[in-house]
Amino acid sequence: MPPNAMLSVRNYSPLDLDAVIDIFLRAIREVASKDYNQAQIDAWAQVDRAAWGKRRLSRPTWVALLGQALVGFTDLEADGHLDMMFVCPAHQGIGVDSLLLKTVEAAAKSQGLSRLFTEASITAKPFFEKRGFSIQAPQWVSKRGQALANFRMEKILA
Repeated sequence: MPPNAMLSVRNYSPLDLDAVIDIFLRAIREVASKDYNQAQIDAWAQVDRAAWGKRRLSRPTWVALLGQALVGFTDLEADGHLDMMFVCPAHQGIGVDSLLLKTVEAAAKSQGLSRLFTEASITAKPFFEKRGFSIQAPQWVSKRGQALANFRMEKILA
């Protein structure tokens, strides 16, 4: 990371939509592809831009910035469900995901939530495990006719 570039988090803006979609698609195609086959990746890496725009505005969503560049995003539903967390492949391993998770945890606590839960991909499972999430159950989800393995995970907030 360049010495003058700092990681920060801010609330999502509708102007971020294209960057968020790009991060989602790149993370799946370039990172998750090590754990899923090409047919699964092709089924997963599809976006309806209008639906995504509505979805991002339907819940608190945050974006991570490295300097001025948008490098990750996450969200939190009212019941404690962390639906999405994706980091740009070029910026993995520098703490973007940790900063996003800290933001989600702080928001959850301020809302009086006692737990977070997510459906973590094979790729994301180790990240969540290292940060206190436990596996509730492995599961299979269907995306456009393809079955993808993931893990229902939760974290009890102190």
